Amino acid sequence: MMRHHILRLLAAVAVLPALAGATPAPSDAYLYIGWPNNGEVVKNPFKVWFGVRNMGVAPAGVQKSNTGHHHLIVDADLPPMDVPIPNNQNYLHFGGGQTETVLDLPPGQHTLQLLLGDTDHVPFTPVVASKRITITVK
Repeated sequence: MMRHHILRLLAAVAVLPALAGATPAPSDAYLYIGWPNNGEVVKNPFKVWFGVRNMGVAPAGVQKSNTGHHHLIVDADLPPMDVPIPNNQNYLHFGGGQTETVLDLPPGQHTLQLLLGDTDHVPFTPVVASKRITITVK
């Protein structure tokens, strides 16, 4: 009997949606890295430019519906979605509303991914993230 209740509880937990922030995003929002492309070989320093469709970009601290600011994730996984995005060498914040940056990374393979944060650096619901790309620095 107890085993049956545990199995039902596990089944219920398995269908819960991933936690994310309280700020809503349009369901058709699309975040992408415009350059470099997946598989690109680059040399330092190199420019990375960010793109978003069906949402706007505004500096952190500006509260305007359907707007956020970029966070570039370098060589790391997506962070927890229900708290502010970390701010360190793997999670770069562009709270000024920037739409591009210049990187200088060690030679070798690296991953890049964008995550849009709300005015308080918390991911939107639904989460607005780009595809994760892999590049090689010569």
